[in-house]
Amino acid sequence: MRDHIETICVQGGYRPESGGPRQVPIVQSTTFKYDSSEEMGRLFDLEAEGYFYSRLQNPTCDHVARKIARLEGGSAAMLTSSGQAANFYAVFNIASCGDHVVASSSIYGGTYNLFAVTMRRMGVEFTFVSPDCTEAELDAAFRPNTKAVFGETIANPALTVLDIEKFAAAAHRHGVPLVVDNTFATPVNCRPIAWGADIVTHSTTKYMDGHAAALGGCVVDGGRFDWMAHADKFPGLTTPDESYHGVTYAEKFGREGAFITKATAQLMRDFGSMMSPQSAFILNLGLESLHVRMARHCENAQAVAEYLQQHPKITWVRYSGLAGDPYHTLAEKYLPHGSCGVISFGVKGGRTAAEAFMARLRLGTIATHVADARTCCLHPASTTHRQMNDAELEAADVSADLVRLSVGLENKEDLIADLDQALASL
Repeated sequence: MRDHIETICVQGGYRPESGGPRQVPIVQSTTFKYDSSEEMGRLFDLEAEGYFYSRLQNPTCDHVARKIARLEGGSAAMLTSSGQAANFYAVFNIASCGDHVVASSSIYGGTYNLFAVTMRRMGVEFTFVSPDCTEAELDAAFRPNTKAVFGETIANPALTVLDIEKFAAAAHRHGVPLVVDNTFATPVNCRPIAWGADIVTHSTTKYMDGHAAALGGCVVDGGRFDWMAHADKFPGLTTPDESYHGVTYAEKFGREGAFITKATAQLMRDFGSMMSPQSAFILNLGLESLHVRMARHCENAQAVAEYLQQHPKITWVRYSGLAGDPYHTLAEKYLPHGSCGVISFGVKGGRTAAEAFMARLRLGTIATHVADARTCCLHPASTTHRQMNDAELEAADVSADLVRLSVGLENKEDLIADLDQALASL
């Protein structure tokens, strides 16, 4: 029997034993006791399942990771301390110094900075391509040392919709996996693995948590990419890891477990960007209502987008639920039940008018956050994307007048009234 996604949100990942706690227990312990060194040794050799130090694994985190893996239709998952850590682990697990990655240019500014600046200093080169590029243009971006392709289901804040099948086909033609950040859509509205993606990441801080209560991230492995078929490209997975007792991850754990096991045993061991058990518990509370909240976010955002589209002081609106949106057709394919609660638009008068408009909002607060129960807004060109020059902003589809509005769970008529009074004051 295959559970529907609503049931997985509520009950996936954890099944209490008779007399056990009904809610996922918080195992607030750094360490775990064993009766002999031999028992613990089997854990260090990856010969047995269990826990010995919460930097690598913790029961609370594993329950929640299993839920997210089921939601995405993946084989395994790991939680991280943030979405940034999740994207770093997902890429660095297969690409290192001297390697190359193809990425959509229309991605979150923080991720762009991670790739274009920090990971470039680590020796990983990135080529950024338009999400609207042709197949020929996409193929031309690959090099012999390309190790992955990266994109966002719904880009933050440009709200471009990734043609997942096109990017997956190109990645697979060149023998590499497609990594998709599915933060804005969530698995409720899109499951990228079903469309050909191999690895999915999330900033769980956003809709999955839903209440701005706990930072977090997640990496999900689809369990389908054949690492051994491309052994020369991925020696970290297909040759012995001398830093972990000579284990060859792809041989020992197969397609379903190699990627996440390596990321845990190697990267989490060395970088330590783990999620705390307390944060995992809070995240799970958010996941239990994710399917209900996403429907309301989309309903409210659609109403707000339609209002903004007809307002004379708004120059443009980007929301894939609008019939005239350039990504509406792709959204109908990949996001038939709705996209997300985030809208991007331009205020007549440019940057100055945009900032004045946001200052006059009463319900919508200015915050470096997005995708939770409360409506908030941001001016990306002067905040999240301020590290980009004009050419990079244009490539990322982030204009100087762009306002990112994250529509919350309030009454939609109240939200529209707030927008109306703020625009009227300009």
